[in-house]
Amino acid sequence: MTPGSYYGEPGQGDSRLIALFTTICCILLWLAATELGWIKPLFLPSPLDVAARMGELVTDGFAGASLAEHIQASLGRVFGAFILAAVTAIPVGILIGCNVWVRGIFDPIIEFYCPLPPLAYLPLIIIWLGIDEASKVTLIYLAMFAPIALSARAGVNAAKSEQIQAAYSMGASKLQVLYHVIIKSALPEILTGLRIGIGFGWTTLVASEMVAAEAGIGFMVLNAAEFMVTDVVIAGIIIIGLIAYSFDLLMRYLEKKLVPWKGY
Repeated sequence: MTPGSYYGEPGQGDSRLIALFTTICCILLWLAATELGWIKPLFLPSPLDVAARMGELVTDGFAGASLAEHIQASLGRVFGAFILAAVTAIPVGILIGCNVWVRGIFDPIIEFYCPLPPLAYLPLIIIWLGIDEASKVTLIYLAMFAPIALSARAGVNAAKSEQIQAAYSMGASKLQVLYHVIIKSALPEILTGLRIGIGFGWTTLVASEMVAAEAGIGFMVLNAAEFMVTDVVIAGIIIIGLIAYSFDLLMRYLEKKLVPWKGY
């Protein structure tokens, strides 16, 4: 029983039904606004037109590439950067939380660039790395690195000193304390940081594909916007949203399996 259902509020199953009902209502409102002529198709095409355009994208592609090639290019950039960010940011975040020297070195750098929008340092990355795939992956990587590292640091701070002292008193080594106490205590925050990081990655994808891209969902959306092909723009947004939401559901599933004590 969830806390909400205990107090008479909707449970998880009811919440899903409400979410489904809300989605259907939004689509019906969208359909009504376009079919009744409240909004011109140039600005907001009908959901039926968008669905038809998606079918055309699957069969005919867009801007010289098939839909599968666009999706593959974007997935490669986002998840390539995500793997690099996870491998580097999680250890850095844990070390920041555990070691005062590491905190003094990395904290100012991360705290400085974290609030900066990726477009602010995109020109610098292009100057340093050029306009090939390296600059695109690096931009997405930097957008992901900070939230993942900060979440790992916050997770380390969640480990109680009593637990650490109890482990030492029972003869645990520093590595054992790090793994069995600190990292396990930090795991919920780390997984949350990964979810936040991948969200930042998808947000940055469009910016990364602004420069000399030949394929990608963000490139497809930008190219369609230049020619006022609004149905392709909306189709691209929907595709990005569906992929990102699917990954978020996967991360929630992993959270339930890896950290069941958090109470999802």
